[in-house]
Amino acid sequence: MQTYNDYIKEIEERKSQGLHPKPIDGAELTSEIIAQIKDVNNPNREDSLNFFIYNTLPGTTSAAGVKAKFLKEIILGESVVEEITPAFAFEQLSHMKGGPSIEVLLDLALGNDEAIALEAAKVLKTQVFLYEADTERLETAFKNGSTIAKDIIESYAKAEFFTKLPDVEEEIQVVTYIAGVGDISTDLLSPGADAHSRSDRELHGQCIFEHNKDMQQEVLALKEQHPDKRVMLIAEKGTMGVGSSRMSGVNNVALWTGVSSSPYVPFINIAPVIAGTNGIAPIFLTTVGVTGGIGIDLKNWVTKKDADGNTVYDKDGEPVLEQVYSVETGTVLTINTKTKKLYNGDKELKDISTALTPQKMEFIKAGGSYAVVFGKKLQTFACAALGIDIPQVYAASKEISIENQGLTAVEKIFNKNAVGTTPGKTLHAGSNVRVEVNIVGSQDTTGLMTSQELEMMAATVISPIVDAGYQSGCHTASVWDDKSKANIPRLMKFMNDFGLITGRDPKGQYHAMTDVIHKVLNDITVDDWDIIIGGDSHTRMSKGVAFGADSGTVALALATGEATMPIPESVKVTFKGNMRSYMDFRDVVHATQQQMLKQFEGENVFQGRVIEVHIGTLTSDQAFTFTDWTAEMKAKASICISEDETLIESLEIARDRIQIMIEKGMDNEKQMLQGLVDKANNRIQELKTGIKSALKPDASAKYYAEVVIDLDEIAEPMIADPDVNNEDPSRRYTHDTIRPLSYYGGTKQVDLGFVGSCMVHKGDMKILAQMLKNIEAQQGKVEFKAPLVVAPPTYNIVDELKAEGDWEVLQKYSGFEFDDNAPKGLARTKYENMLYLERPGCNLCMGNQEKAEPGDTVMATSTRLFQGRVVKDSGEKKGESLLSSTPVVVLSTILGRTPTMEEYEKAVDGIVLTKFKPSQKQLVL
Repeated sequence: MQTYNDYIKEIEERKSQGLHPKPIDGAELTSEIIAQIKDVNNPNREDSLNFFIYNTLPGTTSAAGVKAKFLKEIILGESVVEEITPAFAFEQLSHMKGGPSIEVLLDLALGNDEAIALEAAKVLKTQVFLYEADTERLETAFKNGSTIAKDIIESYAKAEFFTKLPDVEEEIQVVTYIAGVGDISTDLLSPGADAHSRSDRELHGQCIFEHNKDMQQEVLALKEQHPDKRVMLIAEKGTMGVGSSRMSGVNNVALWTGVSSSPYVPFINIAPVIAGTNGIAPIFLTTVGVTGGIGIDLKNWVTKKDADGNTVYDKDGEPVLEQVYSVETGTVLTINTKTKKLYNGDKELKDISTALTPQKMEFIKAGGSYAVVFGKKLQTFACAALGIDIPQVYAASKEISIENQGLTAVEKIFNKNAVGTTPGKTLHAGSNVRVEVNIVGSQDTTGLMTSQELEMMAATVISPIVDAGYQSGCHTASVWDDKSKANIPRLMKFMNDFGLITGRDPKGQYHAMTDVIHKVLNDITVDDWDIIIGGDSHTRMSKGVAFGADSGTVALALATGEATMPIPESVKVTFKGNMRSYMDFRDVVHATQQQMLKQFEGENVFQGRVIEVHIGTLTSDQAFTFTDWTAEMKAKASICISEDETLIESLEIARDRIQIMIEKGMDNEKQMLQGLVDKANNRIQELKTGIKSALKPDASAKYYAEVVIDLDEIAEPMIADPDVNNEDPSRRYTHDTIRPLSYYGGTKQVDLGFVGSCMVHKGDMKILAQMLKNIEAQQGKVEFKAPLVVAPPTYNIVDELKAEGDWEVLQKYSGFEFDDNAPKGLARTKYENMLYLERPGCNLCMGNQEKAEPGDTVMATSTRLFQGRVVKDSGEKKGESLLSSTPVVVLSTILGRTPTMEEYEKAVDGIVLTKFKPSQKQLVL
C-alpha cells in the first residue's frame, strides 16, 4: 500500500499549508483505497471510505474508471459495503459525469436484472455527457427491441435531463464587494506567477487577490454576515476581467463565493456573481457562463453631461464621471431573474436583461454551458433515433435577418460555418449561432485545466471536424524549473494522445518548440474563412476570425468541434494619409486607439465588438501586430481584410512554415499538418484563379461605428502608459492612455527593455540588429545603460535570422544567449546592463516565471501593462510597464531613458520600419 502511504504523507504536508487532501485522479491509489474498504478490519478503512466517496475525481480519470467498476460490483451484489448501499452507489454514479460511469450504467440498464435496469435507467435519464460509443449502444439496443433503451431515448428526446432540473430562483440576493477601482485584470483573481497551481484548485484558490489575506478575510466576513446571500465581486469604475479569459480566475471567484457543484466532487464550485461599472470583458464573460455564473454591467458611474448634453472634461482632458447609484462593499442587492432587474430593496437600479438572456438562464439552470451544449446534442441524437422532430425545449436560437442589409466580414464567416440554423436564412449581428471550429489552440499554463475539463466531460479524442489542434509550451519557456518538469511533460502526453500537435514531443523525437501560441495559430490558420478558438486572450489571427477563450471552452471545442456564441457587432477601421518613414506599424496600432477615443468622446466603441480592420496590403506577420493588440482594446475579436495578392503571400508563408513543422517530425498519425498544407494550397489556387477571392464585407453592411485613422496625424512614436500615479485610480493601468514620445522630454528613466512576446515578428528582430549596427557606426560602440531582454516569438524566426546573418549581429552584442541543452532552472531576479537573448516564448510578457526587478520602469513591446504583470511595485516606487515599438525600446535601453525625437530619428536612419500604405483597391463587395 505504498501509494496510499505516499498519499497520507502528502496530506500531512498539505495540512501545513492549510489545505485539504488533494483530489484523487489515479487508478493505483483508488485500487488501494478499495482494498482497504473491503478489509473490514483495516485501520485505514474509515478514511478510505471518505476518500472514495468524497475525494475521487469523476469523468475519464483513471480513478473514475476504478471507482465506477467497484460501484457496479456493489450494485450487483458482488461486493458488500455496509456504508455504500446499491442506492447510494447509483447516486455516486450520477455525479461522475460520463466516461466509465456511463459505460457502467449502460451495462446495468441493458442487463438481465429488471429492477437494477430500471434504477440504472433513472440515473441515465439525468446524464448528458454521452459520446458516440454510448449513444450507439443505446440505439443498437433500441433497434433490437429493448424497452429500457426506448424509454431512455424517449426521455432524451424530451430533454428531461434539463426540464426536470429545478427552476432558477426568482430572487438572488447578493452582497457587494469592491475588489478594485478601475479595470480589474484577471491577474488579480489568478496571478500569472501562480499558473503552476491552477489544476490544484484549492491550492490555487489561495492566490486570489494576489495573495492579499486581508481582502480574502473581508470576503469571508461578508459570507459569515450574510450566509443566505452570494458575494458579488465588483470592478468599481472599470471593467472586470480584462486581459484574459482565465478560467482559473472564475474558478477562484467561485471557490470563494459560489456554490458547490456536487457534494462528492471537492473544490469545484459554480455560479459566481461578478460585475463591473463597465461590465465584464468579453472573453471573461464567456468564462463566467461556463460555470453558470452571472456577469452584470452595472453602469453605476456615467459620463457627466452639461446642460446642453455635452461631455464634461477634467483639467487633464478626461471625461468626468458621476455616480448613478452606490455599490460600496456590503451593499445588499437583489437580482430578479423574472423581471431581469437589479434592485436595492424596492428601488430599481438597472435593467440587467443582457445578463439574463434565455440562453444564459439555461446555463444558470443547468449549472454551466457544457451541460446545455451536450444536452442539445443528446436530444438531437434521440430524436433522430426515434424519427421525430426535435421538440422545442431549449430557448430557440436567436436568428436576426435584416432584408436588403449586407454582411460584415464576421457575419459572413458565421453564416458559412453555422450549424443548425434555419436553411437559407441569412443571419446578422445579434443572432445566436452554433458554429463549427477549424483551429483550436491550448496553451501550457491553462492546458492542465483543459485536460481536466476534457476528463470531466469524458472526452477521449479530438473531434474529427477540427482541422488542427495545437498545444503550446510558450508560457513556461523561460524557466525549465521543477514545476515545469512535473507539469508540462504530463500535459504534452495527454494532448498528444488526444490528437493535438504538441510543442514538445512526449517521445522526445523532435526538438522542443516553445513558440508563442498565437504565432503558431496564426501560421496554421490557412483560410480567411476559418474560425479559431484558443486558450489565451491573444488568440487574434490575421486570417479568419479568432476568439480567446477559457480552458473549458477550449476543451469543448476540442471535444465537439463547435462553439456557440452571438454574432458580434463590428466596427470598421480604415486608413487614410501616409506614414512617415521613421514610424513603426506599432505606432499605427496605438494611434488607432487614441484617435478612436478622440472621435467618440472617450467611448471605447471597440469594447465587446469585432474590429474589422481594412489592412489590405500588410502580410499576416505584420497585420498580426494589429489584431493582437485588439485584445487590449477590449474587442471581442478582429478580422483583417486583405487584397488577394497579399493574402496569397500570407498563405504561402504559413504553408511553408507548416512544412517546416512536418520536416521536424511534428505531424501525427492522422497527418493533421499535411492536411493544412493541402488546404493552404487549395485556398491559394482559388485566389489565383479567381474562383473565390479574399474575404470582403458587403458595401451595404451595417456597422456599430466606423473609424478612419489618419496616418498623417502620427508624427512621432506612440507609447501606451499605465499612468500609475494618476489621482483617479480608475485611470491607472488602462490601455487608453496613449502618449507621444515627446511627452517624456527625453528624461524619463528606463530601467529595463523587453523586445518579445506575440507583438513582434521577424521584422522586429531585423530592426533590432540594424539599429545596433547603426548605433555602433554613429557612436563607435554599443553600450547598454539598461538591460535589454530579447525573446524571439518562434524558433523558425531564429532559424531565418541565422540564415540571413542577423542572429550573428545579435550574438555579437549579447551577454547571454539561451541554450536549449541547458535551459535555465531558476528565474532571473537581477539584470545587468546588457543584451539577453532569451529562448523563444512569452518571457516577461507572461510574468509567471520571470519579471523585471520590483519598482522598475520597463519599456516593452508586449501587450501587458497591468499592475504586477511584468513588474511588481517596490516599497519605494510603483513598477511601470510602458508599451511601445521595437525601435523605442531598443534606444531606451541604450540611453537608459526615453529618447528625444532627434535621437530616435538618427537611430532608425536608413531602416525600413514598415511599408504600410492604405490599400487603393476596393476592399468591399
